[in-house]
Amino acid sequence: MSKKLLIILSGVFLTLCIVVGGDAYALKSLDPSGATTGLTVDVTAATAGSPTATEITDQIGKNKVSINMMWVLITGFLVMFMQAGFAMVEAGLTRAKNAAHTMSMNMMIYPIGMLAFFICGFGIMFGGVGPLATLGGYDGLNQEFAISLFGHTFGLFGTKGFFLSGVYDVSVFALFLFQMVFMDTTATIPTGSMAERWKFSSFVAYGFFVGTILYPVYGNWVWGGGWLSQLGNQFGLGNGHVDFAGSSVVHLTGGVLALVGAIVIGPRIGKFNKDGSPNAIPGHNIPMAIVGTFILAFGWFGFNPGSTLAGTDLRMSIVAVNTMIASATGAIGAMLYMWWFKTKKPDPTMMINGLLAGLVAITAPCAFVTVQVAALIGLIAGILVIEAAFFIEKVLKIDDPVGAVAVHGVNGAWGCIALGLFADGTYGAGLNGVAGPVTGLFYGNPGQLYAELIGISANIIYIGALGWVVFKLIDLVIGNRVKPEDELDGLDIPEMGVEGYCGIRLDKNSETPLSK
Repeated sequence: MSKKLLIILSGVFLTLCIVVGGDAYALKSLDPSGATTGLTVDVTAATAGSPTATEITDQIGKNKVSINMMWVLITGFLVMFMQAGFAMVEAGLTRAKNAAHTMSMNMMIYPIGMLAFFICGFGIMFGGVGPLATLGGYDGLNQEFAISLFGHTFGLFGTKGFFLSGVYDVSVFALFLFQMVFMDTTATIPTGSMAERWKFSSFVAYGFFVGTILYPVYGNWVWGGGWLSQLGNQFGLGNGHVDFAGSSVVHLTGGVLALVGAIVIGPRIGKFNKDGSPNAIPGHNIPMAIVGTFILAFGWFGFNPGSTLAGTDLRMSIVAVNTMIASATGAIGAMLYMWWFKTKKPDPTMMINGLLAGLVAITAPCAFVTVQVAALIGLIAGILVIEAAFFIEKVLKIDDPVGAVAVHGVNGAWGCIALGLFADGTYGAGLNGVAGPVTGLFYGNPGQLYAELIGISANIIYIGALGWVVFKLIDLVIGNRVKPEDELDGLDIPEMGVEGYCGIRLDKNSETPLSK
């Protein structure tokens, strides 16, 4: 046997001895199946390995809250990633000469809205919400400004938690993160309806308004213990206005702001002819928009299931599947409706909006309906978004480049109505202080539908009126719209100082249709 081969065999033998010997030596500490990892010795106790009954139950309670908190944080991270989806959808559905500008608005609404929510938005929305039951029971958010009328109490806004001051608690900080990214979803919706002509400085001012006042006040009424949530206790209307994950609080709010903003700022140059007929202004990157849609659909698994605020609430599986199915029927419904009845082509832009419309519509009722009903809700949303988009453009003469009003506004309202119709009474007992579960009209409780309609009406009136004032005020002080020559040339250089596609020659004139 050669010397070299002997050295190699000796090395292999020595290695085997080390491996086998090491495993034998450490046999009692190895646990490849995990069966003996996490035992009594791992329970936090004054005497290690001998916990008292109280120490055991304390550990069980801590573990439950830890699971809930981890769930809230992780799903909040998923919702934050939706911002990338919105950026890609909106940039893809608008023109190349505005890509940097559209992307920048979607990026900067995140820090602008976050700071606004940190300053006072969170306190206004949740300062009087009461104990955070699933996150450990902290009860320091206990200051709600309310008025009494005709023997009934109407909570209007919270007054504690500004700058997160005086609420230095782990549960509050988890709730803040989760709710902040929800607010940010609302704030970014008008960047689509006002794209390609919105002055960036005006957008910045808007971002602070939406995070401090516009979103939080209505959010308090529904999720912060305010008057809409108490329509059940105060007036016997079901469980009050119920919105599990934000069809009204997030999407209808964003849709109404998108509508008001688009009206105030006016249509893009070349969008409408003198006779009012619209011209198509195609988006420049449909693949980008489709990828963004998948990101949004992925993030929605944080949006809806995360709204249990509890990883220990097993209803999350039903919420997740309902969310998924509604998105599918929304996309398929929109595709077939365009293909068979409208343009005789499936139209990828309407596939996108159909899928998103299904997601928006199921967001309120996702925890309260059967999966078969979720499929129906999504299907109706997919058709509704097309009819709404055509009506908004052809009848109302409003220019909404990405269909934000139809997707978020119209289907946000539809989602709440669907809850009032189809909630099956199998979940939600105790919600908003009402003993019974959430039950809709078709299961015997018309009061729930009334509460949903009141909540929708309150949103349209409050958000519409205050949004109009905000946009008009910004227009007077800063001006909402860019100069016509900048709009024609593209906003990337005049507004942002850098092109979205540097080194690529764009035919910017061909991107703007000539009005007739």
